[in-house]
Formats: sequence, structure tokens, C-alpha cells
Amino acid sequence: MEKVGVYICTGCDIDKLDIERLKNVAKEEFGIEPKVHPHLCSQEGVEMLKNDAAELDAIVIAACSPRVKTALFTFDDKYVERASLREGVVWSHDIDEHAQELAEDYLRIAITKAQKAEKPEPYIEEVSRDILVVGGGVTGLTAALEVAKAGYKAYLVEKEPELGGWVAKYYKTLPIEPPYTRIEENPVFKLIEEVKANENVEIYTSAQIDSISGQPGMFDVVLNQNGEKVQFRVGGIVVATGWKPYDATALEELGYGKFADVVTNLEFEEMAREGKIIRKSDGSEAKNVVFIQCAGQRDESHLPYCSSVCCLVSLKQAKYVRELTDGNAFIIYKDMRTPGLWEDFYKEMQQDEGIYLTKGEIKEIKEEDGKLAVVVTNTLLGEDITIKADLVVLATGMVSTLKGLYTVKEEFPDEKTVPYKHIAEPHPIKSEEDVEVIKQAGHILNLQYRQGPELPTLKYGFPDSNYICFPYESRRLGIYAAGAVRAPMGIASCIEDARGAALKAIQAVELVAEGKTTFPRTGDIDFPNFFLQRCTQCKRCTEECPFGALDEDEKGTPMPNPLRCRRCGVCFGACPERIISFKTYSIDQMASAIKSIHVPDPNWEEGAEEKFRFIVFACENDALPALDMAALNGRKWSPLARIIPVRCLGSVNTVFIADALSRGIDGVLLIGCKYGEDYQCHFIRGSELANRRMENVAETLERLMLEKERVQVVEISINEWDKVTEIIDNFVSQIMEIGANPYKGF
Repeated sequence: MEKVGVYICTGCDIDKLDIERLKNVAKEEFGIEPKVHPHLCSQEGVEMLKNDAAELDAIVIAACSPRVKTALFTFDDKYVERASLREGVVWSHDIDEHAQELAEDYLRIAITKAQKAEKPEPYIEEVSRDILVVGGGVTGLTAALEVAKAGYKAYLVEKEPELGGWVAKYYKTLPIEPPYTRIEENPVFKLIEEVKANENVEIYTSAQIDSISGQPGMFDVVLNQNGEKVQFRVGGIVVATGWKPYDATALEELGYGKFADVVTNLEFEEMAREGKIIRKSDGSEAKNVVFIQCAGQRDESHLPYCSSVCCLVSLKQAKYVRELTDGNAFIIYKDMRTPGLWEDFYKEMQQDEGIYLTKGEIKEIKEEDGKLAVVVTNTLLGEDITIKADLVVLATGMVSTLKGLYTVKEEFPDEKTVPYKHIAEPHPIKSEEDVEVIKQAGHILNLQYRQGPELPTLKYGFPDSNYICFPYESRRLGIYAAGAVRAPMGIASCIEDARGAALKAIQAVELVAEGKTTFPRTGDIDFPNFFLQRCTQCKRCTEECPFGALDEDEKGTPMPNPLRCRRCGVCFGACPERIISFKTYSIDQMASAIKSIHVPDPNWEEGAEEKFRFIVFACENDALPALDMAALNGRKWSPLARIIPVRCLGSVNTVFIADALSRGIDGVLLIGCKYGEDYQCHFIRGSELANRRMENVAETLERLMLEKERVQVVEISINEWDKVTEIIDNFVSQIMEIGANPYKGF
């Protein structure tokens, strides 16, 4: 940027610093006459900034943290760089010479970054604002209807001949509105009528997706409907393909497949819909029905998780027994889980004298005198009990329809995977039989992405992006999972989830129409540029991209899809040839910012040997907020450390570290999000990848003849503000014991 304005605020205790020295940094080192204002965030201060912005390319605001007052300090298309003097210096350090030097370095970094930044231009294409909804159950119907009500066109695709999904097979449903104490008539048929009557919804039944190619705003969809090809373009996608029941044939110990009168809760539901609760063995009416909870759930041999609604479903079905047969229902549970307002439903069912509940474990199911005998142990009374039953109903769990599909290549970059028969955890393809499993599993989206044909899933087959911060997101921009495909849930939750996903899809198409991205850098118009003439086809960027933004040609050359990109910079950090850059986040910009830090030269400056210098690359999503909260709570950390925010630890290219060390920086600390099984990295794999890249850093340190301890990676969560200061101080102390970087002064 050519015309850079520098503005220094003196409010919020910043005036404790030597403001004249700060002004001299801008004037003498950069040739910029800064303006000083007592409160830049005041109406007068903002007006001054707005008026000056018209003549500037970039604005440097030396005031509070870049995480606060972002809207206030946004000026049309002007690049704004923030120097954190409040949280970064005066609120977190004793004001002395060290703190003054820290503030001056922060100003140097900010001005350098502003000068080295280029004006970003959004990637603008003519986009579709239509939404594809995959799945015609209650979730998909609701999503399509909400899209249509908002004034957008919805394409609703259902693989079955009729709409309604599993819910269409239900007799009655759990309450979806107050008072939450009674079972209700099935709402799905009215919903189907509403969708069919809406002109903004185009319905395709008996249809499957052959392929989806392109990117948000420009998804080209090819359907196969009864053997005929149908093609159209959409901007966003809602995946509402629902769930499938856990395979009850794996539950032989509970009598399924062994005794005719042991059925699943779904089979029981269909029975009730026919108006009769009968024994399969002889067709007689079932008067005593035992419901077994967590059948194949909360069990490491089957489904390790709770399916959320099974307890409520069994309570509902127990009421069927009372209404249709005037018989007795016995519910054997591990824990009765009826969260929220459904506690009222639980209490209402408890009032029925024919519904019996007891905590216990199934010891044995056997036949006695033509009936089933259910032996229950570990009951509340401590004694084993035996219940004579006409029918036993197993509350089997809910499994995402994505479970068992070959979803994503990135988790196993060297080999495709297939599921085990029941548990459905991935394992490598080893035989023709495994290949056949993939074929039989079918597909849902059939994305034409290099990284895989379906939405990436978590451990149990549920798609997600970040389960803490934005669970509605998937790892594929513009594609949103809703309902039981995303997590086990009941009808009321599915309806709410569908509305949320529909809104997210609409938000996505409106943002991409302006060349902007979504979470967590919502509204960012910058995107990575590739200087492919120097590409060595190493495939690191395509393999490591968490969001499927990069395809590749037959040689392995990356083929960017900018509107799929979340702007995390993981590809930027991965590239060994440094051919990837953003207009506002480039190798030149970051390297120059690092070099702008004043490293005291022991050859010329008295006392320089006592002035160590450290760089902390802080993830803007967890580490930087933690540091701000530490400052807000009066915590202090070493003034020898310079905090440089980065998009993600995955966006830290190893050249940053090499530049810092060769410059004379004594140590480099990377602080980012936690990763692993319960990951919370906002960019999925960035923190994990940063740790993996430390192998390359170790080689660099060895080549430079430096100790490996000079570069460390630490994981924290956003709420660990009370630990982050100690982490920095311990690192500083450790390196000071090792001694100064021998490259100082060179």
C-alpha cells in the first residue's frame, strides 16, 4: 500500500507510554507523520478517520486489540492494520523501557504489514441463489419450506417414491409444542401438503444424485430420476438424509433374530400404525410388553453414544400399549434421559398406572411356557427380577446415513477406507470384498472433490466442522447438514435444525455472491493466489486443505476453487516453494514484519546482551482471545515477547521461523488451538499440521546449529487465559537459560 496513515490513541492508559517516541518511529523510520487522538473510538475520532480514509490506501490504528471495535474501525474497502497497545502493552505489562520498546515494535510491525499489503479484490462470479435440499423427511421438508418462504427456490430430492422419510411410518409422534405432555398426531403429512403447494419448491422423488461439481454459488447437480438425467445449478446445499436404525442382527444376546417376539422400536411403531400390538409368533394380542433401553447403545461393542430420543420414544410407545391393548408396559433403562421440556412428558407417563419403569441390566432373555422371560439384574431394589412378556421391544439407536460411506480421502490420504460391518469404523481396503462394500454403500452427494465424495465425518459418522463454535457448519463451504444425519435428535429438534441449516445456506449464497467467505473469517474477500509456474506438484496443499477448496489435475497441480475457501491459510503454510499468497497475508508481508522487529545488536548497543527477543505466533481464534482476556484480568507476561497474530497455526510457513532465527530472535513460540479426538481448531486440522511441520523446523534448527528448544508449539483453549501468560513466561525463562541466539548482530 502506498498511502498509509498512522493513528495513535492515548486513551485507556495508553498515554502512560512515551507517545513522542512512538511518533518518532512512524516519522523517522517510515516517513509517516502520525496523528494522535485521545479517544480514536469516540465519534470525533471515528469521523477524523473516515475523513482521512478517502485519501489513504491503508490505515494503521495503534490503540486497542484488533479483536475489539472491528465494525467501528472498518472503512469501506480500506486495509486496516491494528497495533495492540492497550491489551498488548499497557494492560499486560509494567510500564518501563521494555514495555516502551514492545510498543514501538508493535507499531513497526503494523506499519510494515500495512505497507506490504495489497488491495484484495473479491472473486466475483455470476452465482445461483437456489438451494438444493437432499432428503424428503421432516428435516428436508422443513428446510425446503423455509427456503421457499424466504423467497428462494428449493430443489427437494428424495430417493424414495414418496416424501416423509421414517416419520411417515410413525403412528404418532412426541410433542413438538406445549404442553409437551401428550403424544400427538403425525405432523409430516400436513408438512408434505404445504411443500407440494409451494411454487418455490421443485420436488424430485425416486431420484439420486449422480454428481455435484463446482463450488458454492455454482454447484452443478446431476440427478438420476428413474433412469433419466436431470441437471440444474444451485448455490447452496442442505443435507437432510436423516438416519438409519442400528443393525439389530448384531444384538443376538438380546434375543433379536432368535425369538420371533423380540422386535425393534421401528418394527413396533409400524405395528402400532396398523392399529394392533401383536405377537409375531402367533398373531395374538400382546398384553405385556417389555421395552429395553440402550439396545446396542452406550456400548463400545456397538454404538458407544446415546441416541438422544430413545427413552422418549419408549415412553411414547408404552402409551401405545395402554391405548391400543389396555395392557402393561415395562421399561428397563440404564438412565432415563428426557432433557429440557420433555421432562414434563416423562412425568406425565409416570402417572399411568400401567407403565412400569426400573433401572437395570438385562441378564437373560429366554422362553418359558410360550412367553418370553426377561431377567433383569442390578435393579434399583438390588434384587434380580423376571418379567413375563408377550413382546420385547429393543430401543435400537440412530446411525447417521453417512456412516459407512467412503466420505473423505483427507483422513487417510494414502488409501481409501471402508467400514466394518457393525461398528463402521474405517479400515484400509484390502480385498475385492471391501471394494464391493463401497459399491453397496451407495452415495448421497457424490461430490466431485479431490478430497472425497461426501461430507467429512467425525468419529461416529456424523458430519461437523467445529462442534463447539459452529456446529451447523460442515467442512464443505455452502453445504450444511441438518437433522439426524448431523446428530441423533427427535422431530422437534429436526425442525429447528432444518430452519437453522436453511438460513445458513441462504447466508452462504449471499456471501459468495459478493466473493466473501463464512465462518470463522466471515466477510473476508481475500483468497489465496497460486504462482503455478514454480509449483513442484508436491500435493501438500491439496492434501492438507481442510475444506476441499483444492482439486488437482493428473500431474498433481492444484486447481483452486476460491468460493470453497475459508481463508485459513493452511495451504499457504504448507507450501515449501512459497508460491501461495494472499493480498493481505503474504510471505513478503510476514517476513518483512518479522524483520521490522528491533533486535538489539550486542556489537553496537550497550546492555543488548540482556535484551532477549521472542516471537509468539498466536492463533487469532483461541490464543489471541486468551491473551486479551488475560490482559483484561490484569495478568502480565514478559515484555520481551512480541505477539504476532496469525489466521491459524496451520498458516505459519516454516520460512517465518527461519527468518526470525536468522534475524537474531532468541526463540519462537507457536500457540494455537487444541487438536485430537475432541478437536476445537477452528480450521479443523491447522493446529495438528503445525505440530507435524515441526519436523521440518527441527531440520532447519539443526542446519543453523541451534537448539531445538528455541521453537516450541503449545496448545490452549480460548478459556485458558489464566495459563497463557505462564506459558509465555516459562518459554522465555527456558530460552534465557540456554542463552542468546548466536546470530544476533549478523
